[in-house]
Amino acid sequence: MISRDDAFTLLKKYNKDPFHIQHALTVEAVMKWYAKELGYADESEYWGVVGLLHDIDFELYPDEHCLKAPELLKDGGVSDDIIHAVCSHGYGITVGNGTTINVEPTREMEKILFAADELTGLIWAAALMRPSKSTKDMELKSLKKKYKSKGFAAGCSREVIERGAAQLGWELDKLLTMTLQAMADSEDTINAEMAAEG
Repeated sequence: MISRDDAFTLLKKYNKDPFHIQHALTVEAVMKWYAKELGYADESEYWGVVGLLHDIDFELYPDEHCLKAPELLKDGGVSDDIIHAVCSHGYGITVGNGTTINVEPTREMEKILFAADELTGLIWAAALMRPSKSTKDMELKSLKKKYKSKGFAAGCSREVIERGAAQLGWELDKLLTMTLQAMADSEDTINAEMAAEG
């Protein structure tokens, strides 16, 4: 498997925007948290690498998101199972060039990535509205209020989040609660890594 350091270097080859780097680090941390929580602790590094690389093609090729990724990942020496996982988070979504992604998330890890990716964006947007600018003091009820407000973080698809929860066989509340907890638990680590990136 590609090492975490090599995966991060590969990500930064195609992503320069701090917003995209932070999102990648957030999804990495959330994936590692879920791996430990769901009994896959020995695979947490693997789950994390998938999270780190999931949007590798988004900054440079937004209209070919999940279509360009295999080429960039292959060039970086990434294995086919990680490439499949990365592409599967776009399942059923039609990208800018009109193509609908048909790589289905089959493993639990892939279903978690699909469900949590959009949600981390919404949770982060909600955190930035708080005086603390943090997820650590955010309660589920305040997150749910933001979630239900159609105009809030409109770019984060509720339909994708709900489809993700359904693929896992989870109630939406379970997905919201766990992903919020994962982000709160990981926030300091992500902030430290962003600061180190300068």
